[in-house]
Amino acid sequence: MGIFLAGAGPDYDAFPEVFEHFVQALSRRQGTGRQARVAVVVHSRARNPEEVLADYVGPLQKLGPCGVVPVLLAAGSPADPAVFDHVDGIVVGGGLTPAYLEGLRACTGAIAARAADGAPYLGFSAGAMIAPARGIMGGYRINSVEVCGEECSEDLDEVDIRAGLGLVPFAVDVHAAQAGTLSRAVGAVAAGLVDRAVAVDENTAVFLPDGGAADFEVMGSGNCWDIRRTGEGCSVSIRSASI
Repeated sequence: MGIFLAGAGPDYDAFPEVFEHFVQALSRRQGTGRQARVAVVVHSRARNPEEVLADYVGPLQKLGPCGVVPVLLAAGSPADPAVFDHVDGIVVGGGLTPAYLEGLRACTGAIAARAADGAPYLGFSAGAMIAPARGIMGGYRINSVEVCGEECSEDLDEVDIRAGLGLVPFAVDVHAAQAGTLSRAVGAVAAGLVDRAVAVDENTAVFLPDGGAADFEVMGSGNCWDIRRTGEGCSVSIRSASI
């Protein structure tokens, strides 16, 4: 198994490692004699969902044959938990974080069961932010004070913490150094909204061999920022690639 949380959307040319490690994890679980089945979840307001789906499916199938189970989220049409039955891996794409969470709300148990059974999970951007038990869904202000740019708000005002998929024990933020969302993650911990957050740079991902574990490894060219509550404030440590 394994949980992979990438700090941006899919860009195979800039960051092939996360796809490669996911496919390797998929192969270890799948074994030999049959083709792996991967559920690929996407949501888009601006593009045709089928086109968005290709951004994720193309790199996966470039690395090896696999059957794709498309999960195309749309407003008012949440995913059916049954689509995750018997899949060997799960990929959740990037976009509007609250829309992904809403679309997958009924599927949290099914996704957690697949991960517990050894199916690797790969979340890009929004797919990484919804992975925690309690996650940062967006927002750009805490107590009415700006903590990051409004363009990173996910259409929310105050920083919003919601129950996520329950795959990892810390909150996750993405595009950390590039979009300035590191300050949102720090602010969320400092304000006591969450006890711990990991902010992930673009072209970077965290990897948890066991999703429930507190520690993680880092892959890619950027940093991961591990923010923990300490008394009345918080501490921040920087971690770079280890695999």
